[in-house]
Amino acid sequence: MGKGKGKRKFSQLEMMLIVLFLMVTVVAVVMVVLFATGEPGVISEGGGPETPGVVPQCRNMPLAERVDCFPDSGASQRKCLERGCCWYPIDETNVPWCHFSENHGYNVTSDHQPSSTKMDAVLKRNTAPSLFGADIEELSFHADMQTENRLRFKITDAHKARFEVPHEHVKPPANPPTGVLQYELELVKQPFGIRVRRASTKKVLFDTTMGPLVFADQYLQISARLPSHNIYGLGEHVHQQFRHDTNWRTWPIFTRDAFPNGGTHNLYGHYPFFLCLEDESGKSFGVFLMNSNAMEVTIQPAPAVTYRTIGGVLDFYILLGDTPEAVVQEFTELVGRPTIPPYWAFGFQLSRWDYGSLDEVKRTVERNRDVDLPYDTQYTDIDYMEDKKDFTYDLVKFKDLPQFAEYMHEKGQKYILILDPAIAISPRQNGPYHSYDRGTATNSWVTEADGKTNLVGEVWPGLTVFPDYTNPNCIQWWVDEIERFYKEVKHDAIWIDMNEVASFIKGSSNGCPVNTLNYPPYTPNILDKQMYSKTLCMDAKQTWGNHYDVHSLYGYSMTLATDEAVRKVFGSQRSFILTRSSFPGVGKFSGHWLGDNAANWNDIKWAIPGMLEFNLFGVPYIGADICGFFDDSPEELCRRWMQVGAFYPFSRNHNAQGYRPQDPAYYGANSLLVQTSKHYLNIRYTLLPYLYTLFYRAHVYGDTVVRPMMHEFYSDSITWTVDRQFLWGAHLLITPVLDPGVEYVRAYIPNAVWYNYETEEKLTDRHTHVNMYLPADKLGLHIRGGAILPTQRPNVTTTYSRRSPMGLIIALDDNKRASGELFWDDGDSRDTVASGAYVHCQFSVDQGVLTIRVMHNGYTDPNDLKFEDITILGVSGPPTSVTVTQNSTSTTLPATSVVHDATKGVLRLKGLGMKMGMDYTVMWNEVNADLERFDCHPEEGSDEAKCKARGCIWQESHLDGVPWCYFPQDYGYIASTVTEGPSGWTFEIERNIKYPNPRSVSREINKLRVEISYLSGHSLRFKIYDPAMKRYEVPVPLDLPTTPETDPAKRLYEVQVQQQPFGIKVVRNSTGTIIWDSALPGFTFTDLFIQVSTRLASEYIYGFGETEHPTYRHDLNWHTWGMFAKDQPPGYKMNTYGVHPFYMGLERTAHAHGVLLLNSNAMDVTFQPTPALTYRTLGGILDFYVLMGPTPELVVQEYTLMIGRPVLPAYWSLGFQLCRYGYANDSEIADLYRDMKAAGIPYDVQYADIDYMERQLDFVLDKEFQGLPALVDQMRREGMRFIFILDPAIAGNETRGSYPAFDRGLEQDVFIKWPAELSSEIVWGKVWPDFPNVTVDESLDWDTQVEMYRAYAAFPDFFRNVTAEWWHREILDFYTNTMKFDGLWIDMNEPASFVHGTVGENCLGPQIYDYPPYMPPLESKHMGLNHKTLCMNSQQFLSDGTPVKHYDVHNLYGWSHTKPTYDALLNVTGKRGIVVTRSTYPTSGRWAGHWLGDNAAAWDQLYKSIIGMMEFSLFGIPYTGADICGFFNHPSREMCLRWMQLGAFYPYSRNHNGKGFPRQDPVAWDPEFAVASRDVLNIRYTLLPYLYTLMFEAHVSGSTVVRPLLHEFVSDRETWDIHRQFLWGPALLITPALDEGVTEVSGYLPDARWYDYHKAEPVASRGVTVKMPTPLDHINLHVRGGYILPWQKPEPNTLSSRKNPMGLIVALGDDGSAQGSLFWDDGEGIDTFEKNQHLWMSFTANRNTLRNEVSHNGMAVGDQLLLGNVKVWGAGRLAITKVTLRRTGSADVTLAFTHNQQTEPWALGELQFGLVEGTGEMSTLKDGSSELHGGLISRLGAVEQQVQHSRSAALRTPLQHIHPRVADVKGSPGGGSPFGSGRRGGENFT
Repeated sequence: MGKGKGKRKFSQLEMMLIVLFLMVTVVAVVMVVLFATGEPGVISEGGGPETPGVVPQCRNMPLAERVDCFPDSGASQRKCLERGCCWYPIDETNVPWCHFSENHGYNVTSDHQPSSTKMDAVLKRNTAPSLFGADIEELSFHADMQTENRLRFKITDAHKARFEVPHEHVKPPANPPTGVLQYELELVKQPFGIRVRRASTKKVLFDTTMGPLVFADQYLQISARLPSHNIYGLGEHVHQQFRHDTNWRTWPIFTRDAFPNGGTHNLYGHYPFFLCLEDESGKSFGVFLMNSNAMEVTIQPAPAVTYRTIGGVLDFYILLGDTPEAVVQEFTELVGRPTIPPYWAFGFQLSRWDYGSLDEVKRTVERNRDVDLPYDTQYTDIDYMEDKKDFTYDLVKFKDLPQFAEYMHEKGQKYILILDPAIAISPRQNGPYHSYDRGTATNSWVTEADGKTNLVGEVWPGLTVFPDYTNPNCIQWWVDEIERFYKEVKHDAIWIDMNEVASFIKGSSNGCPVNTLNYPPYTPNILDKQMYSKTLCMDAKQTWGNHYDVHSLYGYSMTLATDEAVRKVFGSQRSFILTRSSFPGVGKFSGHWLGDNAANWNDIKWAIPGMLEFNLFGVPYIGADICGFFDDSPEELCRRWMQVGAFYPFSRNHNAQGYRPQDPAYYGANSLLVQTSKHYLNIRYTLLPYLYTLFYRAHVYGDTVVRPMMHEFYSDSITWTVDRQFLWGAHLLITPVLDPGVEYVRAYIPNAVWYNYETEEKLTDRHTHVNMYLPADKLGLHIRGGAILPTQRPNVTTTYSRRSPMGLIIALDDNKRASGELFWDDGDSRDTVASGAYVHCQFSVDQGVLTIRVMHNGYTDPNDLKFEDITILGVSGPPTSVTVTQNSTSTTLPATSVVHDATKGVLRLKGLGMKMGMDYTVMWNEVNADLERFDCHPEEGSDEAKCKARGCIWQESHLDGVPWCYFPQDYGYIASTVTEGPSGWTFEIERNIKYPNPRSVSREINKLRVEISYLSGHSLRFKIYDPAMKRYEVPVPLDLPTTPETDPAKRLYEVQVQQQPFGIKVVRNSTGTIIWDSALPGFTFTDLFIQVSTRLASEYIYGFGETEHPTYRHDLNWHTWGMFAKDQPPGYKMNTYGVHPFYMGLERTAHAHGVLLLNSNAMDVTFQPTPALTYRTLGGILDFYVLMGPTPELVVQEYTLMIGRPVLPAYWSLGFQLCRYGYANDSEIADLYRDMKAAGIPYDVQYADIDYMERQLDFVLDKEFQGLPALVDQMRREGMRFIFILDPAIAGNETRGSYPAFDRGLEQDVFIKWPAELSSEIVWGKVWPDFPNVTVDESLDWDTQVEMYRAYAAFPDFFRNVTAEWWHREILDFYTNTMKFDGLWIDMNEPASFVHGTVGENCLGPQIYDYPPYMPPLESKHMGLNHKTLCMNSQQFLSDGTPVKHYDVHNLYGWSHTKPTYDALLNVTGKRGIVVTRSTYPTSGRWAGHWLGDNAAAWDQLYKSIIGMMEFSLFGIPYTGADICGFFNHPSREMCLRWMQLGAFYPYSRNHNGKGFPRQDPVAWDPEFAVASRDVLNIRYTLLPYLYTLMFEAHVSGSTVVRPLLHEFVSDRETWDIHRQFLWGPALLITPALDEGVTEVSGYLPDARWYDYHKAEPVASRGVTVKMPTPLDHINLHVRGGYILPWQKPEPNTLSSRKNPMGLIVALGDDGSAQGSLFWDDGEGIDTFEKNQHLWMSFTANRNTLRNEVSHNGMAVGDQLLLGNVKVWGAGRLAITKVTLRRTGSADVTLAFTHNQQTEPWALGELQFGLVEGTGEMSTLKDGSSELHGGLISRLGAVEQQVQHSRSAALRTPLQHIHPRVADVKGSPGGGSPFGSGRRGGENFT
């Protein structure tokens, strides 16, 4: 009912008497207050007279910052000065004339910090007059940093306990925060105050120093300055606007039965919580005062707030969020997340107070049923009761009420009844009132001050008592009464009212005694200014305390008691509660309505701020009485209210006694009101799955449901004040009509794509106000682009609608993307989220692909629900096809199921039949004519004349990037006759000669041959070349199958050939996806320019290089990338060192494929959003290879099978490495080595850059480095390794005989020369070597230095066998006669030259090769291809003697340099070593690793290095990394430390910087830097066995090492765009800090079990992006459940670490299993795998047993491994009772272990048994998990071992049902070192 009081009219005489009574009462109250005395034990009431001589200290302050010292009435100068305050009258409305002086407040007398997250202080009151007496002299202050985003501080009496709210949910966290705090707390001591700052911006959020703290027994005041005027919340009141007016507004808070008529008075709920939006960044915070006493809050324009409360303590919570929504999430985490009402509770509901009889109720029900109104629930108000008594019903007018619920249920509807708290003391009409009697017998009532006499008031049934819901006896009585009544009158939910608590007489029937509880020294500005007005006496007693303290908790406590009753009565059914009075946390149990409003246009408006506020308060199930409670509702008002009320979460039409009915059907079956009500209720019911999902998010995450616009668009300041519109969640905008007689509404359209829900048309307006046309039957309803809304066909009740088919509305955003989700359960069972009895689906659309992914599937709907129809808004063109894929089975929709509305841009897909709870992919291809253009004039300077001269079409476009000059559709070649053979196709094609050759200087080739070869079931090749004239083909050998795949059934693909324009299509058989389609216009094949385009299967393309890419996934919005090897530091669109014309494509079905163009000429690729790709290359042929995957990882494996598996680097090369260009002498290296050892930093490899060379001559040692050979020998003896650099260029100006490297090269004719017809001379360049006998002046500009000092340099032609022999000899000579080394670093091999082409820069021969007819967009392209390299006419010779132009093979120079270097290294050293090369080409990874070049010390280089590594993983070069801390420039300390953390997880981990910049090695900074570097490198060294195993797997099977997340989680489209995280293999997730100043990073945790590596604890999140605390000494690492990682204790270098026993991390997956493997050899032997000189073993864990299996053991006996420490993570909390090692033929051994039952790891250590002598197993009997330790030394060769652990209480408990944790098992009795150090054995265990 809500009622308050009904409609009653008074006579004139009655009115006069009432006025006189009120006047007398006011006088009496004033007199009582004046003569009241203070309570003993506190300071007596005083003022000026008690503190003589106090002179107010009044500083000049802004008016807006004055804090009122006289909040009560009657201020005067004398009274103000008596309070020791400042009197300044001012002619400004509301500004206080009497404000606080600096005399008031407290000082801090002592403070300390018990821990880093706690602070305590003692406060002493300053000498100052008292405001209201009883001031407390000494206070305690306690601050608790409870979470990263939550600060609590409490101020209370230091010596005496005071009342504190006994909240059901609010409790301190179990553990202090471990992450970085988002706030800083400053304690100001004199006078006391605190400042709370946001840590990231240093902005002060809450500053209490602007006013003094006042803390008396019954008057507590504190003020705080805020950072902005954007203040929302505080309640419950009617706020006529959502954002607070900060112009001196005071809002009382004290629960009260009052009308919400727009005044500033207090209403039903008590909410001392507000949210403050700081600025356009969205950063926000919330402030919650946990205090239930009467209070008021003044908001003033400083901006600031002042709290005045009259009891309790000051218990504040400050909650920080990056967005307003995040603050609400923090608040609901604190007070309790909202409940999910039953599904039917979201249906429309009808109610009224006083139907008069059940017959009238049924007539109302029937007439609304008859008009087919969607309508779920009927209420009865107190008129159903006998004399308005709870737990009774009127036996005359409602005699059939016991059967009414069944009557409703027959039509799928529900019934709710009301209960008030007040219980009549009078008997029933025909006997005793047993409910009252039972309550009396159990002492369930609130008592008077004596604690014995039941307090009697008056409510609806007359004289009443009031249940004390804080009393356990009362709660049990209440539960019992509801249970009894339910047996009599069935109902479906309970509505509780009048629980503020309301009484119609003041205080009690006996009046209220005069004391400081009933008449406190200060009464906040509450309604009537009397504490017990319309409620109980404040000195009444309840179990929780005086009613004075707990009054505002009455409704809250009643809700808690009612929840117990509902759980008892309805059992497993959810039901729900609706309460009028509320307190923070009530949303966990109940909904709320906005009270007894009236049928007027103000109340329809004010309902929106009310709903928005209750969503802030954590009560999203909220609504107002539709059409108004009081007064008759005019048709227009009720019609407009029914429209907007259809979008209230709680949607109920309810009105009061004595007014006309207002249910929709009452207005006439054919009325406009009925029609529009049905229309919008049908929309509501259609969208109920979306609304229900929003409530799931509120329940789980604390999201708002009815959402303020500013929560979504906080960067737009216009939205900060929007409160006449609201959102459902993020995606549905509701714009109602809220004024009479209007059809146009001024509405704000935020900056997004919006679609009209009803017309489905896209709005043209955004980020502006519009006059929205909303005629009488319309409401504004708009879907935000980017939304996917789940829907269901509506019906007249949810019972029936839930049986209907589901659907989706997809509203595409600007990027053609959208996302959404669905939560679904049975709609009625309790706690389905906790029990898992639900389905949770995520939907995403990207570029024409809808992915439906089931995140959780714990419920099967009995109605076999299916998604039948999908509506897609924003599709401009019809699709060419629509396919639905489920479990790799694809179906193409028939044309009858696909309808496109071109006018609206809407695509409808019908009859899909996709079952809920299953994963699906739906694909459609949209055609946009502008995006179908292929550029005919990619060069600059295009115009219409040039375009048409090429035979192309000129047409302007308004879209950015679209070419205006493009090819006609038939431009290209024609295949006249094509025939497919069993192994492929061979045919010829001819150019369509109706079009001219676009570049006449490049000879046209009119006839071409096409060969398509079915290489294997997963690969094919197509080659297009000139059959008449042999052309250059890339001499790089590929490993291709010897026989083609001729069986079509075994091929993953089908090839189709289009004849005109000629093109090849490659189709994936399993899905029908076209992954290559070159049947496009523009195919061009001339001597020096070839162009071909292809459609792409999706927008997800990765690869092509080497170029710095800003994202891993390519941006297809008209970007062109040049490829030509060049000495060019990384930069945007700068072609750099290598060339890799390979890409991987992801298809919309999550399948993957790869494409290689084997062409080594200068080229570029253009991406366009069609999606399509255009290749342009300057020579050679087209030789394409397609790899079918179908997974990303398989694509790389197939690619490396073709180009060659990656080299297996030496174990030591996985250690940390140091280098710099700029060592002055060998002493600097020696000092560095000494300092690194002293710091204990793991470190394996030292380099020398070209500084070690005399004048930068290869193979010549400089005089400053004469001690280097001895130093290297010493380092190598101590386990270190040494690598030196070699450039290819050889100086040619040395005296004959003084430089053997050049002399012998000249003799053997190894250097690149001109073609014989041009000259017999060497093509001279200049690189690093200097002329003899010069002193370099480095102050000169670079070009002058090159000219004056750089020697002529010759470039070896490494294609030639003789050159490889010469190179080998020079390396051998240096190793034998000068200095030992372990690896080689080859640089400048693009090849780089410091002059352009040749010395003198005059290239011989035709200039067309240096300046070709088309120049790709290369760095300095205006200077030609010979810029910073050789002339393109230079001649080289392939190994078979074939002459080739450098023009064709330039990009292969580094490739040709690499293998001879690798061969020489192995031959000279006799060991594996490593080669690191700068320039690469496909197959380079067979011999070398690569670093990402001469980067700079810039923050963006950190994340770009991840992209680079992931790309080189695709290219088959896993041994990759970037120069840690940057090569150029000097990094900041923070940058270098973050880079050290990231670089510790580069496979190639080297810190390297350039000449002229300060040192940046780990010991160059400070001790803390060195320690942090040591710690993160220790983690690397710990995991090197795992990394080495990954390198081996790459070497053998071609898998990636640095692995993009999408390779492991390709079905999760979130991973497709991730490039700021990466994996090591499948199991280690690295989430580094990559930006300046961050202490928290956002990282995605895919849907798997993850363990925090540092804590060995499982992470609760999965499938979501989470904020990870990342202090400066921390990098986030997570181990994936289901995997076993081998590890060793770290040491200063790998020589030492390899001697330690091998440990295992066993990270159990969801099913309690895990698997892993280990490869081991001597770490440096050549071809140990091929020679079977290695160990290869696998590990599995399952069913409490860890096993291993040795696949191969070829290790020498002396190299056998011991098993040391085994850590098992995630094995549960139940205690482990026994760990057993079992071996065949030997007695079982019981092992000691450790087990942490809280974090759930168990571990065994120091087992020290050999790993490879056989098989065995370790098992446990357990309740939990552990770590293995021990002193067992046993060989397992021919014996079987088991280590078993036993669970004392869970022997039959499946592992998947045990919550994941970790444990340590220590193997030997007595334990020992956790790592062990025994001799090597050779044992195998399982």
